[in-house]
Amino acid sequence: MSARCQVTGRTVSFGNAVSHSHRRTRRRWSPNLQRKTYYLPSEDRSITLRVSAKGIKIIDRDGIEAVVARLRRRPGRSGQRS
Repeated sequence: MSARCQVTGRTVSFGNAVSHSHRRTRRRWSPNLQRKTYYLPSEDRSITLRVSAKGIKIIDRDGIEAVVARLRRRPGRSGQRS
């Protein structure tokens, strides 16, 4: 499974690790992903999302119903059949 936040879309970032001697080697930054379960009152069921810390803050701010509605409107969503 890819390291991708389902709310914000954040993925792995790449860059350089710079040592004391200024020698550069490639490194990666992984997003702070958490597996969270949220209850959807409108559907009377729970959903599990892989969200970053920023995604959790967005859900707290906007509400889970609004975020799920936004995710369902997003084009090119995996798992959706036409």
